[in-house]
This record gives sequence, structure tokens and C-alpha cells, in this order.
Amino acid sequence: MDSNQTKKTGLNLPAGMSSTSLHLETFSASFRAISNLSSPSKSTATCSDRFIPCRTSSRLHTFGLINKASPVKEGGNDVYNRLLKSELFGTDFGSFSPAGQGSPLESPSKNMFRFKTEIPSPSSPFSPSILGQDSVISSEVSTTPKPPRKIPKTPHKVLDAPSLQDDFYLNLVDWSSQNVLAVGLGTSVYLWTASTSKVTKLCDLGPNDSVCSVQWTREGSYISVGTYLGQVQVWDGTQCKRIRTMGGHQTRTGVLAWSSRILSSGSRDRNILQHDLRVSSDYVSKLVCGLKWSHDDRELASGGNDNQLLVWNQLSQQPLLKLTKHTAAVKAIAWSPHQSGLLASGGGTADRCIRFWSTTSGNQLNSVDTGSQVCNLVWSKNVNELVSTHGYSQNQIMVWKYPSMAKVATLTGHSLRVLYLAMSPDGQSIVTGAGDETLRFWNVFPSMKTPAPVKDTGVWSLGRTQIR
Repeated sequence: MDSNQTKKTGLNLPAGMSSTSLHLETFSASFRAISNLSSPSKSTATCSDRFIPCRTSSRLHTFGLINKASPVKEGGNDVYNRLLKSELFGTDFGSFSPAGQGSPLESPSKNMFRFKTEIPSPSSPFSPSILGQDSVISSEVSTTPKPPRKIPKTPHKVLDAPSLQDDFYLNLVDWSSQNVLAVGLGTSVYLWTASTSKVTKLCDLGPNDSVCSVQWTREGSYISVGTYLGQVQVWDGTQCKRIRTMGGHQTRTGVLAWSSRILSSGSRDRNILQHDLRVSSDYVSKLVCGLKWSHDDRELASGGNDNQLLVWNQLSQQPLLKLTKHTAAVKAIAWSPHQSGLLASGGGTADRCIRFWSTTSGNQLNSVDTGSQVCNLVWSKNVNELVSTHGYSQNQIMVWKYPSMAKVATLTGHSLRVLYLAMSPDGQSIVTGAGDETLRFWNVFPSMKTPAPVKDTGVWSLGRTQIR
């Protein structure tokens, strides 16, 4: 057999070695030689009988097939990773050293499986938090806080209003959605168009009567006028034409309120009348001096000098709620346009408080002592703030932020109590009236689209004009 192998290969092979093993060893040696020549690395590649790629012999770096991350990108990833760790595991978790440095990620020292409900504390690494609120590195992503809004301290226009009565129980000023201001002066009602400063005389009640209240419809086309003799007149504000006259009250009608289709009137005769297809009379124990419909027309709030605030609906003959925390007459009433069922009310000289109520639960939510008689309240529709006007003893106008009730601004200028207040249709300006026979226009709120600081400029130039 050995002689046969010698003949086939022509070689004298040692005992125990076959020609097949000789060929395999020759191939392996040749492959190692080729690998040593082709690889730039000094390490020797070890081959096996399996087809497993060996990355040490690859030349990806030589041909630029692997791109190293730029330092800027790595820095951004590092900030993101640190911020993510702080938000997930808390501010005290580990160290915020750059990635790849320091100790490896450690598990929070907290059991992951808990068998009872716990309320996580703000310092717990498992408590959810607003991004960047209590993070150590929140300063890296935080923005500069906006400066507080500046409200001009002086009115941008003043109108003389002769015979504007100094009576706490009257409501003689209203601003329509068509940008027309209605003012009751003595026996007459005047309309002042804000865009043109044109003054139009709407009506004259005659020497035996006087204007006690005015109120525009929500569309701004019609205006209701309450008189000293107890009548309620409805006028077309565009054509200056009387549409209807309604009776029912025995004495002066000092307050009016429109819903979408119902006109409510309150009088000194202790009655609230609903003027619609049906006529219903709701009893209030004393003089009615405040009346407001909610924005959804579901509830009507009335205030009187019996110190009570009552809440009604269209179907009830009795009030749904009797709110009795005030200690003086309640004239100032305002419904929030931002939250359903939120009602604000202000008390007279003996009370001096603005109180907030939930008509859903019937509870008082908050109370703020303003230090003086609260004459009017109006809620901004652009921002969650409200304006109050005051009488004795400071005659000021105050802007409040809700719900903190922080004072945004205090405006002064009237020499007598500020009994009348109305807001412009764009929600940026207010007009105030007082027994000093002046109407003053103030820029108070930002616009709804651009919440930029209100500038001391307006549609009208600063000046003094007579309204009639």
C-alpha cells in the first residue's frame, strides 16, 4: 500500500501521513501567507472550517465605510441622554457626567414590584414630572421668562358725559358687538360710534321720565332701555326706531340682561320679568340691582340689596341656588367665559369682597377683600383675567389674574366712584363711567391672536370730547 502511494504522489511520505493531509496543510499555510500580506494589522488571523466572518481582517476604516460621529452631535446626544435620565429616574439618580465617563448606569434603589397603591412624592424617581420642571439640567433647555404685561396707567380717550347719574343701582353704559357705545344721560340715550367718533341721539323720554338702564342684544342690532316709570323699550340701534314697549314694573327698571332670545328686567319693585313669548315673574325679596345671563343661556344670576346672590334657570319659579356669603348689596356679577358654571360677584361698601362660586356644586371657591365697594365686574374673553371697578373709598379700577387673584394693574383717574363699566367687542379696551360725568377709555387686555404687551396707543387719539 505504501508503494502505491509513493507511485501516485512521487514523494517519500513519513509513516502515518497521507497525501490528503499534505494538501490541507499546504492550503492552510498558503492562506495564512495571503492573509498576512493583505491585512494591515500585525495580528494573525485564525481560520476555521466554519464560514464565520472575521472583522479583524476587514478594511472598512481604510475605505471610509465607517463614519465617526461629530463632536457636536455627540454633545447633543449627551445632553439628551442626561435630560432623559433625570426625567425618568429623578434628579438624584447617578451622575450626570458625559456618556462613556464615570460609573455605569445603576438601578434605582426602589422595588419595581409594589403591592399597594402609593402616591409618589415629588422627589420620587418614579413620579411623573413636567419636562424640565425640577431637573438639574433644566437650565440648558429653559427659555427666558416673558416680562410682565405693561398696562398704561392713563386713559387713551376721555369723553364728557353731562348728567351721568351717580347712582349705585343704575346701569347706564353698554358697548355693543358692533362697536357702538350706548350711554344714558338724563332723559336721553346717545350712541357713540367708536370707529368714527360720531354721536347719535337715539331717543328722548321726555321731562317726566329718565333713563335707568341700557343693554344691547348680543348681535348688537337692538338695544333695550329701562325707564324710571318702569317701562322697558326695545329700539333698532341702526334706524333709531322704537320696536316695542313693555310694561309690568311698578317703578324704575335699573337693570337689563339679554340671553339669546329672552330679555330679563329687574326693578325696584322686587320683581324680575322675563320678556318672551311667555311672561313669568320671579320674586326677589328686595331691590334687584344686578342681573346676568350665563354664556350658555342656561342660568340667570341676580343680586339685590338683601345681600343675596340668586341663580335661576328658565324653567324655575324658585331660585336654584341662594348664595348668602355677602354682607352688602350685590350689584357686580360676571360669568366666566373660560369655565362653565364659574360665577364672580362683588359686594358693596360693608362687604368689599369679590367672591367666586361654582354653580354646579353651590360652593364658594374663593374670596378676596378689595378694600373698597365693588361696583362692577367684567371677565376678559381673551385671557383668564377680570376687571373690577370700585367706589368708596378709592374709586379705582383693578385688573386681576385668575385664579391666583394677583393684581395685574391698578388704574385711577375718576374723582367719584366708578359705577359703570363696559368692554369693547375686541376685548382689548374697557370704558368706565362715574358720577364725575366722564367716560374714560383704557387699554387693558391683549388681543386674542397676539398676546403682546398692550401699547399706550389705540384707535382713538388721546383727547377730551363731549358726547353730546
